[in-house]
Amino acid sequence: MSSVADVLAVACLLAGAALCLTAGLGLVRFPDVLSRMHAGTKPQVLGVLLVMVGGAIRLSSWSAAWMLLLVAAFQLLTAPVSAHMISRVAYRRRHVRRDLLLVDELGDGTAQDVVYRGDEPGDAPPEDPPRSMPAG
Repeated sequence: MSSVADVLAVACLLAGAALCLTAGLGLVRFPDVLSRMHAGTKPQVLGVLLVMVGGAIRLSSWSAAWMLLLVAAFQLLTAPVSAHMISRVAYRRRHVRRDLLLVDELGDGTAQDVVYRGDEPGDAPPEDPPRSMPAG
């Protein structure tokens, strides 16, 4: 029975490590803030959760499992919130590549908020009008 648990723990640890490595590579390779934020949160959270599951299986004690469960819960609570805040700041400071957006959901709803990728000949992204930043 122990060897099956060890194999499962090693599989979870290796899969988690691979996902964390993928997240790190995405942070280096992706072109803009929103893409990097996506790469830094989605696979990294799943990778950390898999590492926590593998560690809990391998350690097989209730005290370690509760501590790893707390780490996983805090990871699930903090990563989406921080990614959301980073994306809002990047959007407000205009660090977003608008040519990669399909729809600007945070815009004011005008035709300027729809940005085309340019897949068809003659489709070009519209120019972004300068917007004043609200005080605060």
